[in-house]
Amino acid sequence: MILVWLAFIGVSAALVAYAYVGYPLLLKCLSAGRARAAPSDSPNKWPRVSIVVPAYNEEATIRGTLESLLQIDYPAEQRQIVVISDGSTDRTEAVVSEFAERGVELVCLPSRKGKSAAENAGRPHLRGAIVVSTDASVRIDPAGLKRLVAGFSDPSLGVASGRDVSVARIGDTANLGESVYVGYDMWVRDLETRVGSIVGASGCFYGARRELYMEMVPEALSRDFAMPLIAHERGYRSVSVPSAVCYVPRASSLRQEYRRKVRTMARGLGTLVHKRHLLLPWRYGRFAWMLFSHKLARWLVPWAVLGAVVGVAGTALAHQWGQWLLGAGVIVAVLGGVGVFWPGSRPVPRIVGASAYVLLGLAAGLHAWIKVIVRRDTPTWEPTRRDLPNVG
Repeated sequence: MILVWLAFIGVSAALVAYAYVGYPLLLKCLSAGRARAAPSDSPNKWPRVSIVVPAYNEEATIRGTLESLLQIDYPAEQRQIVVISDGSTDRTEAVVSEFAERGVELVCLPSRKGKSAAENAGRPHLRGAIVVSTDASVRIDPAGLKRLVAGFSDPSLGVASGRDVSVARIGDTANLGESVYVGYDMWVRDLETRVGSIVGASGCFYGARRELYMEMVPEALSRDFAMPLIAHERGYRSVSVPSAVCYVPRASSLRQEYRRKVRTMARGLGTLVHKRHLLLPWRYGRFAWMLFSHKLARWLVPWAVLGAVVGVAGTALAHQWGQWLLGAGVIVAVLGGVGVFWPGSRPVPRIVGASAYVLLGLAAGLHAWIKVIVRRDTPTWEPTRRDLPNVG
C-alpha cells in the first residue's frame, strides 16, 4: 500500500514541478541562442487605434483612468477611446459623459451582461485598425501604447500583450504574493515570445488586429485568453512586449483576490474547452505543448496538491517521515488560514502572506474546476476594486 501512497506523492510533485519549473526551463533551453527581439522602429504613420475600457460601477476610478489615457503619448487624431458601461448603476456613465467634448465615446448596455458581452457589444463602434483593451483600474505607462502598437508593423503579428507590473497602494504592504506571481508570469511570457508565441494575453493591457478582435467570443469566456488562440488559428503570432508597461494595483484583500481567481480560472477553463482542438499536438505542434504547459498543467496543480495530501496522509499512517511531512503541511495551512483572516489594518508577516496566497490559489483552483465540472454558470464579471496606483 505504501507504494500507492508514494505514487500519489511522486506524480503530484512531478506535475507541480513541471508546471512551474520544468516548463520554463524547457523554454529557456529552446530560446538559447535566440536574441530577444529588438524594439520595433516607430512607423512613419501610426495606425488608428481604438482603446476599449469595459466598466461596471467605476465611478470612483473612471475619471482618473480617462485623464491618464488622454495624456498617453500617441497622436490624438489616430486615437479613439471607447468606454463600455456594462449596465452601471452608479455615476460611471455621467462621469464618462463629461469627457465627450474631449473625444471619449460612451456605449451603454441596458443591463449587466459581463465583460465579454460588453466587449462584444462595443465592436460595431470601433474604428481602429488595432484594438487595445485595458481596465478601468490600471495605469498605462505614457510611452506604453506606442511600444505596444509599434510591433504591428510586422504583418505576422496578430496580438501584442503588455507587461503587467504589480504595485501596492501607498503605505500598503499586503498581498506581496500577487506581485511575485505576476512577475513570474511575465517572465514566462517573455520566454514564450522568444520561442514562438504566447498562449494568453494580459487582460489589463493588450492589443489585437481589428479582424481578430471582431470575432465573436461567447459571453461566458475570456477574450484576453481567447485572442492569442484565435490569432494562432488565423496564422498570426502573439507576443509579450516588456517595454509596454501597465501598472496594476494589487487586490486590497486576499478574499477579494480569491473571488477574482475563481472567476478568472473558471472563465479560462471554459475558454480552453471551447478551443480544445488547439491542444492536439499532431495538428498544432509546439503551440499545443505550450498551451497545455502554461495553462492546463497549472490549472491541474490544485488537484495534484490534493493528491499529494492524500499520499502524505496515507504514508503518515505507517512511517514517521510521512508524519513529519503531514505536520509541515498542517503548519503551512494554519499560516495560510491566519493570513486569510488577518486584520486589514495591520501589516501581514511575509511568511503568513505567502502561505495565505498559495493556499487561496489552490482553493480557488478547486472551486473553479467544480464550477466547470458541474456546468454552473461562471460568475458574472465583477471588476476587482483596486485603489489606482500612484505612478507619476
